[in-house]
Amino acid sequence: MARSATLWLSQPSRYAAIPRNRARLILALFAALLLASLTAPWSSAPPPSTPEASRSGDDRRDVLLYESIVGGIRHGGEYYGVAAQELRQGNYPLRPFITFRLPTLAVVQSHLPPVALPICLYLLAAATALAWFPRLAEMLRGWRARAIGLALLAGGLAVFVEGDLWSFHEIWAGLFVALSLARRKPGRWVDAAAIGLIAALIRETAAIYLILMAAWAWRDGERREAFGWVLALALFAVALGFHAAAVGKVVTSLDTASPGWSGLLGFGFFVNSIAASTALMIMPGWLQAALVALALFGWTALRDPLGARAASLFFAFALLLGFLARADTFYWVLVIAPAFLVGLAFVPDALRELIASALDRRRLRVQIVSR
Repeated sequence: MARSATLWLSQPSRYAAIPRNRARLILALFAALLLASLTAPWSSAPPPSTPEASRSGDDRRDVLLYESIVGGIRHGGEYYGVAAQELRQGNYPLRPFITFRLPTLAVVQSHLPPVALPICLYLLAAATALAWFPRLAEMLRGWRARAIGLALLAGGLAVFVEGDLWSFHEIWAGLFVALSLARRKPGRWVDAAAIGLIAALIRETAAIYLILMAAWAWRDGERREAFGWVLALALFAVALGFHAAAVGKVVTSLDTASPGWSGLLGFGFFVNSIAASTALMIMPGWLQAALVALALFGWTALRDPLGARAASLFFAFALLLGFLARADTFYWVLVIAPAFLVGLAFVPDALRELIASALDRRRLRVQIVSR
């Protein structure tokens, strides 16, 4: 039985014409995902941003810390000494070494004039959007679907064009991860791997992206590409080793230790973190939860190799935030936020084809003709 044309996708989704039992299983898993997302109103939420907090600077405490570190380097300080001093003054933990950000972003920013920093952020956001435009044109057909895809991308980039966040590491790492995802295609991966490495050198949680990309390349039989991503990981590991050694020279046993990363806040916290970091923040809580589940589902349905890679990255960060994050580390989600909402553009075709497969009652009829 021929399927009718797709609604928005340029080719049928991954769920088109799959076996009925498999389709029903996937629908059940999607229902479970939706129910898990709807726990968000009862889950921990990121610290609220209020006018009182803004006046006191509480909601910009981390941003002010990173700005102070950049200023200290600009005035002749050495990164690790300056960072240790600012962390102590702000009553931040200094142990273990990962409480220090890698020096990449702060050192680069210290060599640029202050006026250039928000401009560079805007330019990177614009380059990321431009890189996604042809990818959306490939995946979606018709100007309406592509316009919706671009609007969803803009919704994910909303926080990333706030110029006063230029010192925030996750902002830059998230844009570089999104740019790398858009640039990677079968047979074209070198620049994507290099951009992914830059993201990891800015914020080490982006190394999860490098690991997943290496794994997918290996699974798809792209051995050369897999080795390229592994090389990027190896370079990151070397940099992280030097970073740990440098931190060890400025930290003492009397310095405060981190309370740890075992928040066990659940999937609902991931939903709330995505909502707080994208245009979903303006919507009611129940609608935020439903749209996060739908966006995740949409990415799983995309037949393009980009779909599986993006979906695995988003689910990996859902696990990271659900198990390890604390309420005050919700900003980890910024590493994946820019392209997340684009998955909503794939939902209409995905649900339509999945339901059609689940309801398929076709049977093979055998007729015996006697002679």
